[in-house]
Amino acid sequence: MGNQRPIAVDLFAGVGGMTLGFEQAGFDVLASVEIDPIHCATHEYNFPMWSAICASVTQISGDDIRQKSKIGDREVDVVFGGPPCQGFSLMGKRAFDDPRNQLVSHFMRLVTELNAKYFVMENVKGLTIGNHSQFINEVIENFENSGYKILKPYQVLNASHFGVPQHRERLFLIGCRQDLILPNYPLPITKPAKAKRIPKSLVDLPDSPTVHDAISDLPDVTKYPELMYQDWCIATFREPESDYSRYLRGLSSNEFDLSYSRYYDSQKLTSSIGTLHSPTSISRFRATANGEVEKISRFLKLDPDGISNTLRAGTPSNRGAFTAPRPIHPHQARCITVREAARLHSYPDWFRFHVTKWHGFRQIGNSVPPLLARAVAAKLMEALGVTLEKPSPKVILPEPTDLQIKMVAAAKKYGVDSHVIEPRAKKE
Repeated sequence: MGNQRPIAVDLFAGVGGMTLGFEQAGFDVLASVEIDPIHCATHEYNFPMWSAICASVTQISGDDIRQKSKIGDREVDVVFGGPPCQGFSLMGKRAFDDPRNQLVSHFMRLVTELNAKYFVMENVKGLTIGNHSQFINEVIENFENSGYKILKPYQVLNASHFGVPQHRERLFLIGCRQDLILPNYPLPITKPAKAKRIPKSLVDLPDSPTVHDAISDLPDVTKYPELMYQDWCIATFREPESDYSRYLRGLSSNEFDLSYSRYYDSQKLTSSIGTLHSPTSISRFRATANGEVEKISRFLKLDPDGISNTLRAGTPSNRGAFTAPRPIHPHQARCITVREAARLHSYPDWFRFHVTKWHGFRQIGNSVPPLLARAVAAKLMEALGVTLEKPSPKVILPEPTDLQIKMVAAAKKYGVDSHVIEPRAKKE
């Protein structure tokens, strides 16, 4: 693959939403570091041309990343990632020095060890609110003391402003070395469909795709009994009614997408294992109006003409093993499938997730929507002054055997402790 594409490193890579967005903007993400071996196996499936490094950022150096990938001694253009935000503590005078906040300091250490030209740190909007903003200010101060300048004021970006049919707000902190020019934040290109209140700055923009635009061409999963025991089948897709679904199916190109095309069987409906709901749940789902929350489950029933609420990951078993609330399908009395969630998150249909629903939803809910990541990455590409064309080689995806891998086997494959991520508690 050509050397002219800038080089990126993804820390806290998860399944690869940001990796994909940066690839679409024209970066070669030669190394992705991720502690969870299930995520690593899935990441490796979707990005077989690059290196997934299964390790904790607390125990890896910039040199390790160079040696375990094809980076070698080449200059790293950008390091990006979202340090998990479960434990941000504001105890004590210096929040940054609190061990519970150490993942952010390791992110910064790796940015400086790799001497990256640019960095992008993504996180929850909550970090900008109240006392938490003190922590972000400390992060900025620490980066500035390490020779990086920061794009100010920092911004929270909403995925629905960048062509994604989902309300999802994320903080993006962007910086560069002193010898370089800071990029700008991307400007919104869509306004959320059917939004009640729209800022003046967005009024003239086209609507984001809707839930209907995103999922209406997908096969009716209730017609394929095999989806009760496996996550794929050969199915008949409907004619896409939107540019958005046409693009995610690979039926049309997009001038802003500079990713490597993937070979895949477009007749295969994947990531679509069914959920068995009780008759009472089904009748409650059916009785709930579109756009309303079902009172017992607290699940939102999607409005086909609007956008999805924020898709969440749920919690590991050490924090309750809750499956995140999954939206109810707009026209059927069931929760949406992993593939439907992927469409609402802007993942293309070739992209696969772990076959277990809990892992699949966790992988999507924890990830940055690729189109949002692409919008940010495109501004970095602009600052680098690089113009590229879509690469011609197609990537052949490996056999999907590792998409079924269990935690113990995945841990063994990557040589890590199988308890690195708390096991999921099985319900009796």
